[in-house]
Amino acid sequence: MKTSKLLPGLALGALLLAGCAGNQTASTEPQGPDPRMVAFEETLKAVEAERKKAASVGGEWRDIGKLIKKAKAAAAKGDFDKANKLLEEARFQARMGYQQAMEQRNAGPRYR
Repeated sequence: MKTSKLLPGLALGALLLAGCAGNQTASTEPQGPDPRMVAFEETLKAVEAERKKAASVGGEWRDIGKLIKKAKAAAAKGDFDKANKLLEEARFQARMGYQQAMEQRNAGPRYR
C-alpha cells in the first residue's frame, strides 16, 4: 500500500479520537437524592417517633414542635449542620419529657 493513501486515513483516525476525548462532559443524568437530606429525613422520623412516645404519656415538652419546625426550615435552606443540631435538641427534649412523665405518673399530694 502506498504511503500517500495511508496518511490521510491515519490523520482522520487521529482527529476522530481527539474529538471523542474532548467531548466528555459531566453526566446530565440525575444523581439521586442528596445524602445529607436523606440522613436528615431519617433522623426526623426518629425524632417524630420520640415525640409521639412522649405525647402518649403526656410528657411532650412545649418547644419540641418549634425545634422541629426550625430544623425543617434550616434543611430546606441546605444548612444541615444547624438542622441536625435542632433535631438533636428536640430528641433530647422528647426523651426527657417521656422520662419525666413516667417518673411522675404516680405523683400526687401526700397525706399523713
